[in-house]
Amino acid sequence: MANLFDINRELQELWEAALDPETGELDEEKLTAFEALGMERDAKIENIACWVKNLKSDAEALKAEAKNMADRAKAAVRKADSLERYLAAALHGEKFQSARAAISWRKSVSVEVDDAEIENLPEQFIRRKVSVEADKTAIKDALKAGEILEGCRLIENNNISIK
Repeated sequence: MANLFDINRELQELWEAALDPETGELDEEKLTAFEALGMERDAKIENIACWVKNLKSDAEALKAEAKNMADRAKAAVRKADSLERYLAAALHGEKFQSARAAISWRKSVSVEVDDAEIENLPEQFIRRKVSVEADKTAIKDALKAGEILEGCRLIENNNISIK
């Protein structure tokens, strides 16, 4: 079975060959071949559309499974953290060792800053994060209302929908 581009090209060629330029009459044999090729084209389009639907369905199932796995991973991490806190409370800094597990302690240092005191810190100890992005919804509304915004335009898309 040929691809859609080849089928469309063949349909164009058959139509041109089937039509007599002088009389305007259609060659029945070529017209029959044209109709058969048109059915082949329709079947090809239908099969590709079904393939798209199937791939999108697979993608949704995979996303759902990935979410389930991520949820299970988060739950396992939370449970492990909870059990670590339980052991820490039970051992009070005491070491433990067996053939299957060893628990030890290490010192670490972390910094805690009260939110209310951040603005009182010298500038060298402050890190600022700024995020700037276009409000496309507001821009769309303004452009539809007739405003002219430099570098902004409405683009009409023709999106395929397969159901």
